[in-house]
Amino acid sequence: QVQLVESGGGLVQAGGSLRLSCAASERSFNNYVMGWFRQAPGKEREFVAAISWSGGSTYYADSVKARFTMSRDNAKNTVYLQMNSLKPEDTAVYYCSARRSLTISTSPNAYAHWGQGTQVTVSS
Repeated sequence: QVQLVESGGGLVQAGGSLRLSCAASERSFNNYVMGWFRQAPGKEREFVAAISWSGGSTYYADSVKARFTMSRDNAKNTVYLQMNSLKPEDTAVYYCSARRSLTISTSPNAYAHWGQGTQVTVSS
């Protein structure tokens, strides 16, 4: 069972930045596509970003493209989400997820492993 632990959430003003981290327990971490999803109160969980096993390919939701950057360090079993130019509508619980596959997916149903989530709140 892959254990995922997110960190780095918090309260920030609009226009500010945060960097989320997700540490994985899995030794074969580089066999996994990793994803970030978020869920705001009363809304469904939505795709934010995903990265291939090598880090060579990334994919972003249109709402965060050019503001968020996802990366991974396979030597540290960790993925990151750098969030810049944050907006109040980015407020949500952010979840790290893992998919044992070579292909990226934007569907939460495609990811078998999830972290506990970290709260991001952006004030206006």
